[in-house]
Amino acid sequence: MAEEPWIAGIDVGGTGVRVALARLGRAGHPEPADGTELEAPARVTAAGHDAGGLLATVLPALEGLLARAGGPAVVAVAVGATGMALLGRDLAARLPGPLARTTGARRLALASDAVTAYAGALGTRAGVTVAGGTGLVALGCRPGTGWHRADGWGQLLGDCGGGAWIGRAGLEAALRHHDGRPGGSAVLHGAAVDRFGPVTGLPGTLQPRPDRAALLAGFAPEVGRAAAAGDPAAAAIVDRAAEEISASAVAAATGLADPCLALTGGLFALPGLADSVRRRTGAALPGARWHPADGPPLLGALRIAAALAAEDAPLPWAVAPPLLDVVPL
Repeated sequence: MAEEPWIAGIDVGGTGVRVALARLGRAGHPEPADGTELEAPARVTAAGHDAGGLLATVLPALEGLLARAGGPAVVAVAVGATGMALLGRDLAARLPGPLARTTGARRLALASDAVTAYAGALGTRAGVTVAGGTGLVALGCRPGTGWHRADGWGQLLGDCGGGAWIGRAGLEAALRHHDGRPGGSAVLHGAAVDRFGPVTGLPGTLQPRPDRAALLAGFAPEVGRAAAAGDPAAAAIVDRAAEEISASAVAAATGLADPCLALTGGLFALPGLADSVRRRTGAALPGARWHPADGPPLLGALRIAAALAAEDAPLPWAVAPPLLDVVPL
């Protein structure tokens, strides 16, 4: 009997990278064998998401996993990356060759992390996934008609309610307190000083950094803790975040009757945020059915790679570059 083939999944978030190898089981489902997680804030250059920096992180991790597994040949790889849909030119141009040489794979999927979040949370069910981490994106999937994305426009123009959005709002409240303007928070001012030093230095600390979004998102847990402790400014930020997230979920559900909904991502560990989003979304979509996420975006990447391994069958998700593209290697 032939040995089950191997596949690889890569999840690139705003603050870290996760890589996994899996066997392809008899039913076509991935059976994870080994994996690793690395702290690596996403860096954005003039060409988009920095492919060189990502490869410097991912390739050694893949090589290590392959060595531990005895050097198997991998038949398919799927990469889900933050910014792939909007800032993925460098990734699309530079990832395929090195990944093919390292793994021996014949097929590669390049996807937005919104797509891998969807595949990990809901599989092939029709519905909406809200992925919240450094950024925020809602993605609706309709069988036969493709994807409907809401937000995910990046730190400068959107990602409303995401980690960087919350962190930025928290630092604004700290600066308001420093100035004596309404809407300030002494609690968040103290947290900002503890993390960054005097708040007068915040612009110089944050503006030049290519990983600025990750730094802002790192302050979101401080906002969540302050809100849970009763700080009015922090509570208002978290409440507004829930409002923004729910609005994106409702928008992504346009055209879906009684959609299946899932929340996924570390953002929803903030106290009370997930419950508030569910209440608001349920009021707007009374027929919606909440589904606990099957797994994280890394599972979604492995599910896509598993589907790619069946070369004679189409993917069960719509191939729609730049959200999801299949690259022969």
